Amino acid sequence: MGTVSKNKGGFLSSSTCNINHLVGALGIAVLTFFATRLLDQAVGTCNIQCRSHGSRSNAENRQYSGALQDVFGKSSAGWPEQGYGSRLSLKIYVYEEGEVDGLKELIRGRDHSVASDSCAKGQWGTQVKVHQLLQKSSFRTMNKDEAQLFFVPSYVKCVRMKGRLNDKEINQTYVKVLEQLPYFRRSGGRDHIFIFPSGAGAHLFKAWETYLNRSIILTPEGDRTDKRDISAFNTWKDIIIPGNVDDSIMLQNSAKDDLVKPIPLSKRKYLANFLGRAQGKVGRLQLLKLSKQFPDKLEAPELKFSGTEKFGRIEYFQHLRNAKFCLAPRGESSWTLRFYEAFFVECVPVILSDQIELPFQNVLYYNQFSIKWPATRIGVELLEYLDSITDTEIKRMIARGRQVRCLWAYAPESVECSAMTGILWELQRKVRHFHQSAETFWLHNGSVVSRNLVPFNEWRPPMLLP
Repeated sequence: MGTVSKNKGGFLSSSTCNINHLVGALGIAVLTFFATRLLDQAVGTCNIQCRSHGSRSNAENRQYSGALQDVFGKSSAGWPEQGYGSRLSLKIYVYEEGEVDGLKELIRGRDHSVASDSCAKGQWGTQVKVHQLLQKSSFRTMNKDEAQLFFVPSYVKCVRMKGRLNDKEINQTYVKVLEQLPYFRRSGGRDHIFIFPSGAGAHLFKAWETYLNRSIILTPEGDRTDKRDISAFNTWKDIIIPGNVDDSIMLQNSAKDDLVKPIPLSKRKYLANFLGRAQGKVGRLQLLKLSKQFPDKLEAPELKFSGTEKFGRIEYFQHLRNAKFCLAPRGESSWTLRFYEAFFVECVPVILSDQIELPFQNVLYYNQFSIKWPATRIGVELLEYLDSITDTEIKRMIARGRQVRCLWAYAPESVECSAMTGILWELQRKVRHFHQSAETFWLHNGSVVSRNLVPFNEWRPPMLLP
């Protein structure tokens, strides 16, 4: 056995280092390398849905891997490394409402009276939830110079609904805010994130096409061309996010179970249902007419905004879970919250909205757990098709839906599968390492200057917007 002694330089040396020692050292190095790579891969692929494989049998593991292959396109549930990286590594700056003149108005209204909690409910609650989750995120940075992305919070849909800002005020206030953001001007807005959670999308800001045409927009709405000349959604820069599902139906407690506990397929009263207002839309009116022809197959009551012809929250979910298929036709815009709610009552969603855009299409195979039927073919043919699907096939789709519905929940980062995790992965794909715009220039020494050759750190508001 060789002995180890300390030499004069203070380093350790071996008097008899044989070939076995060298092979052993090399083996340790190789094992360390591969262990590190495996750990990196585990971190990257566990961000969608981590489960304890030790609690399942080998047969169950094979079945689970097969289900993931169907839903995610691979045997592990995670974002593809190509274009995304192997793990989340983001630095996002979140503007504080008091640091930019006008930002508080976009969040609280002209009199600063709108409370965050009052805007966190309903289908537009994502404007609050995304903001609050980013404020608490481990990927948040307080240093603008190291930030890769910048989030501009705004609750304008809620504020407008409460009458605390009108359209003109919203437009003027947005422009006022943008004129004070030097980093927005530096990149032309490419590294700035805005959220518009309603069917109107970015159209709530009338001048979005002028000022936000390069920025990243988070929205559940991919099309609003029914009332606008142009859609505000751009598939190459923007991100479709899930709508805001009521938190109570996702909680794992007895109250939740009583509200949305699935009914066995054999005991469900209807083949399909549509539980929304007609709003004068052709597809919805066709469903109401169809339900009168086939009342034992399709439930589609004529619901109103108020009065006895409106469902309460509990009544709504009790009806929603009582059909095998939940129909989601286009309304004022292409997306509907009913698509997401259907997963929590284990009803197969049927999309009847041709222009709809869906979240996380880079990782989810929607044809494995939902149906998209042409809106131009709403009629008896639709019911006949749905009636031809066996309960075995329906159960298989429902099981796959269980794998992905966690992606509709806006939960903290401690929850490995959530809408916020998905949004962060999509944001990571948008990161640029170099920023420039029509009003950004640079010199031989790498310094960034304005058109008037003013160094970037000396840019002062109001600034010319790109």
